[in-house]
Amino acid sequence: MVNAVVLAGSPNNGPLKQASPAAYEALIDIGGRAMCEYVVEALLAVRRVQKIAVVGPADVFPRRLEGGKVFGVPSTGDIMENIAAGLACTAETNRVLIATSDIPLLTAGAVDNFLDLCGDASLDLYYPVIEKRVVEERFPATRRTYVRLKDGTFTGGNLFLLNPAVFSKCREKGREFIALRKNPLGLCRLLGVVFVVKFLLHALSLSEAEKKVSQLLGIRGAVVVSRYPEIGVDVDKPEDLKLVLEQISKEPR
Repeated sequence: MVNAVVLAGSPNNGPLKQASPAAYEALIDIGGRAMCEYVVEALLAVRRVQKIAVVGPADVFPRRLEGGKVFGVPSTGDIMENIAAGLACTAETNRVLIATSDIPLLTAGAVDNFLDLCGDASLDLYYPVIEKRVVEERFPATRRTYVRLKDGTFTGGNLFLLNPAVFSKCREKGREFIALRKNPLGLCRLLGVVFVVKFLLHALSLSEAEKKVSQLLGIRGAVVVSRYPEIGVDVDKPEDLKLVLEQISKEPR
């Protein structure tokens, strides 16, 4: 069993401001409901999830879901500080599932599959990636940031399974990784010149990246390959919002 943290504190002051007047991205209306509600409801349908902390300003918390397994936690700053706030309320399980609030196509099946891929969850951090062909087969109109590696071409997911006991020691380095998450070359520079060369030659493997990131963070981590593109289709620009609106109108949830 795990607890979950949904990160819902990002102000709507980027590209999505053109598409929605909502003060926070988590509150952007999708089919008459706040974007974060879709993520919370997907997690509620996962039997292995015990309780869910939604970290964000008071008006972000989906009030109609209040009670039982779901509760709000006031946001305290940037993404790493908000993760810390969420973990403070959920760390009684030895692994915590962290999700962003901008993946409204998330399903319980996608979450269950990710947890299955994590096996016995004995490592400190698990992070999913999805192959480009899998994303484009399901969502051909979407435009994501991809990295071409020796093993294939991948995009990153928006779920993490984390050992809360190691968070404090990898917090600052984790902040750097998150800031560069959509900048593959910037990430390679952070990882070193050998990685830059291998990346440019498409000779870098998933296992090499996994090992290097684990060393830099000082933890034991693993990359898992998911077959569920829903975890990688986040809403961070107007065209993403349009895609999600069209998808949800076809498959109402």
